[in-house]
Amino acid sequence: MANATTRMNLSAGIASSVVALTLVALKLWALGGTNALSVAASLADSAMDLMVSLGGLAAIVYAARPADEDHAFGHSSAEDLAALGQSLFILVAAGIIGWASIERLLSDDPVALAQQGRGMAVMGISIVLTLGLVSWQRYVARKTGNKVVAADSLHYLGDLLPNLGAILSLWASAAFGLASIDSIVAIGAAILLAVGAVRIFKGAFDALMDRTTDPELVEKISALVADFPGVYGHHDLKTRSAGSVTFVNLHIELDGSQSLDEAHAIGAALRRKILTTFPGTDVLIHKDPVGVEPHPDDPSRQ
Repeated sequence: MANATTRMNLSAGIASSVVALTLVALKLWALGGTNALSVAASLADSAMDLMVSLGGLAAIVYAARPADEDHAFGHSSAEDLAALGQSLFILVAAGIIGWASIERLLSDDPVALAQQGRGMAVMGISIVLTLGLVSWQRYVARKTGNKVVAADSLHYLGDLLPNLGAILSLWASAAFGLASIDSIVAIGAAILLAVGAVRIFKGAFDALMDRTTDPELVEKISALVADFPGVYGHHDLKTRSAGSVTFVNLHIELDGSQSLDEAHAIGAALRRKILTTFPGTDVLIHKDPVGVEPHPDDPSRQ
């Protein structure tokens, strides 16, 4: 089952990379004919997609490696490191496109667009390829629960807006000679790129800084533990994320008079329940007798 899951995740990563590479080539060809900044913005977005997809594919491959002596918690933080670098590249690209768009918009000698039909055809193909990719990614994400695939799917879905904007600007230029719309659309695309980059940066930075995971997930785990048979209470529930893996540590309170075998069976069953209910988690459970008081020499709980 694990191998099948890895193969599905890899198929989504490979499909994402192939589509992104195809779109980069098509948009380079369209940009050479149209000279449209909106196409340039869409090209930069696809180039970013290619980097993100290749990084995600590498992260899926690397993160799938089992824990070893030097990486006892696995290799999933590679995903966050890749995302951090990609977000910085996106911000630079957004700044360059935004600056060029403003300069062209304020110029006394506007640049005329050409071969708008070529550009619109390429943007239309981009939309079709993107929709096909997103459909496959969502299917894989539902089957495997992989966060990288799910996030990549949302990212590509957001790419549809710049493509539609490029078609609008090219159509307006061809039909009405409104070349300035191209710069306006490119500025909007640059802003969307920057916002997406900041979001990616924050998510990767939070993960690398061991920030607690989604509060809704924490609440769901807490509710599951509270209702689990044989568990009288729990405390010190701590979470952190590393790439597509969420690490969960908690203490559960059990009947101190039962045997070690019985206590172990409850803890093991609870761990299995959390792992199956929340795919992509890594769970460590400590067992305490119910009502036990902390020893005065114990470090205070954080």
